[in-house]
Amino acid sequence: KIKQQSYLNNRYTPLSLADGHDGAVRKTSVMDVMRRLLQTKNIMVSCSTRKGCYISILDIIQGEVDPSQVHKSLQRIRERRLAAFIPWGPASIQVALSRKSPYVKTAHRVSGLMLANHTSIHTLFARALSQYDKLKNRNAFIEAYRQTSMFSDGLGEFDDAREVVQSLIEEYKASESPDYIRWGLQQEEHAASQAALERMPGEPGLPGVR
Repeated sequence: KIKQQSYLNNRYTPLSLADGHDGAVRKTSVMDVMRRLLQTKNIMVSCSTRKGCYISILDIIQGEVDPSQVHKSLQRIRERRLAAFIPWGPASIQVALSRKSPYVKTAHRVSGLMLANHTSIHTLFARALSQYDKLKNRNAFIEAYRQTSMFSDGLGEFDDAREVVQSLIEEYKASESPDYIRWGLQQEEHAASQAALERMPGEPGLPGVR
């Protein structure tokens, strides 16, 4: 059961200049488009997918597409192992076909959009936490928050938010392991025991009691 891992990165190919000219990309067959969608240079999020693995992939292919070309492309992607998936779930790329809009003129026969859930996005959150810690250690911008009624009782919400992001990072890292399901069950048991202790203040926690 995936709890928090719902942060997608997107890619689009081929990209064209404003004047419609594109000297870098010439071939727009289904295979070329689907292959380029898996390349890190086409990602629109600041994280590399060279490390980690995919949790899910959806390719939306627009244009003059024969379904048999999609099947052949998926087979070649599997043979070349161009996409590494999580070891505990299905390794498949979902594909949706779309017709070109009659109102938008494009120079390409086929274009593609990818929406993917990849474990490497935890590096993006880790950088955000690192920057947050630096600002928090310097008490930067803190006084402005203290003056608002929302934070009149303290800045505990900042700490809670940091814990949420840290747990998200840990879960994305854990999902790269074959033991992710076991890790998730252990996290649920730990959360249940913590909740039981909070419901019984002042009473000793009994092992095995929920």
